[in-house]
Amino acid sequence: MIDDSINHEYIIRYIRDVLPKCEGLLKELEEFAEANEVPISQPETIKLLETLIRLSGAENILEVGSAIGYSAVRMAGVRGNIKIDTIEINPEAAAYAKRVFERAGLSGRITLHEGNAAEILPRLRDEGRRFDMIFIDASKAQYNNFFEPCFEMLGPGGLLISDNILYKGMTATDELVLHRKRTIVKRLREYVDMLNSHSGIDTAVVPIGDGVALSVKKF
Repeated sequence: MIDDSINHEYIIRYIRDVLPKCEGLLKELEEFAEANEVPISQPETIKLLETLIRLSGAENILEVGSAIGYSAVRMAGVRGNIKIDTIEINPEAAAYAKRVFERAGLSGRITLHEGNAAEILPRLRDEGRRFDMIFIDASKAQYNNFFEPCFEMLGPGGLLISDNILYKGMTATDELVLHRKRTIVKRLREYVDMLNSHSGIDTAVVPIGDGVALSVKKF
């Protein structure tokens, strides 16, 4: 697993030690991600997602950034009535995720849209789709472009969860910013500022995993 957690190592170790360990297909996906340097959400971030789904009662979920399908399987596993639309731009990752959904017996509850989220999101919005929760975990430089259609598809009280928002700590301080990452960091800072100033949502930035922005659409 690619470890981008921003917390102290002893805190990460403690949190992960007390979390239940995955078995079967999920464990296989974790091992595949680690061996092949495939970015999947950190264990503590996934547990936060599962907890938020239980708290909110979310049934219709949109995920922007499927990767190999790990987080979609975890979210769908919270309850049997959950339906997920997930978007993936990488053809190889999308094909792998489809096989994962079939193996998990979730093809009937998880719909994968292959292509560019910047094009797919407006289409879903124009189709009148509505979601209780949206999880953004794709190209960090595109978060600002993803926001508007996602916001419009959220119902009142809906959750918008943006992962990797602190980006290895670089969003918080120039001291950590790598030269090649300056554009991404600049856009993430703009995104965080926008979330915190937007009149239609309340946002909390949570320093868990690689940083999570948790936004609730106002009624």
